[in-house]
Amino acid sequence: MSDWQHIFDDAPTKTFAQGAVVFRRENHVHAMYLVRSGMIALERPLRDGTALTLNVATVGMALAEASFFSTTYHCDAIARTNAQIAIMPRDAFRSALRERPDAALSLIETHAKEVQSQRARIEILRLRRVSDRLEAWLDLHGEPPTGEWIRVADQIGVSPPALYRELARRRK
Repeated sequence: MSDWQHIFDDAPTKTFAQGAVVFRRENHVHAMYLVRSGMIALERPLRDGTALTLNVATVGMALAEASFFSTTYHCDAIARTNAQIAIMPRDAFRSALRERPDAALSLIETHAKEVQSQRARIEILRLRRVSDRLEAWLDLHGEPPTGEWIRVADQIGVSPPALYRELARRRK
C-alpha cells in the first residue's frame, strides 16, 4: 500500500451496488475517495446517450482525484461492480497531506506513473491496425497472465473478437 493510501485508514467505508452512482457531473466536490474493492467508472455522458469512459478506478486507486482542485465534478462515477469506497472530507484530506509530506509525495509519484501510462495508452490508440496496437502494448507490458487477454482488448481499444483474430494470426 502506498503511503498516501494510509490517509484513508480511519475513513468510513460505503458500499455501492453495481450500477450505483457515487457522484454525478456538476455535483459539488466535498470528499476524496479510495476504492477498497470493486471497480468504479468515471464516465462523461455524451449527447447521443452513450457514455465516454474516462477511467476505471480499481482497488487501491483514488477516485476522481483531479477533482481535488475543482468545485464540481466533470464526470459521473458509476459502480461497474459491487464496490466499497473509503470516503474522506476534502478538507480533512488536504490537512492530512499538509501534515504528512511523505504521503503527498507518494500521491504525486503514483499519479505521475498513471499519467505516463495514460500517455502511452493514447499513443497506442492512435495506431490504426490491431496488430500495431497489440505489438505496442506487448512491448510496454509483456504478455498478460492467463485469462487477462480481454483486459488487453479493452486497453488497446479493440473488440475481444478482433484481438483473438490477431492472436490466432500470430500463432500461425
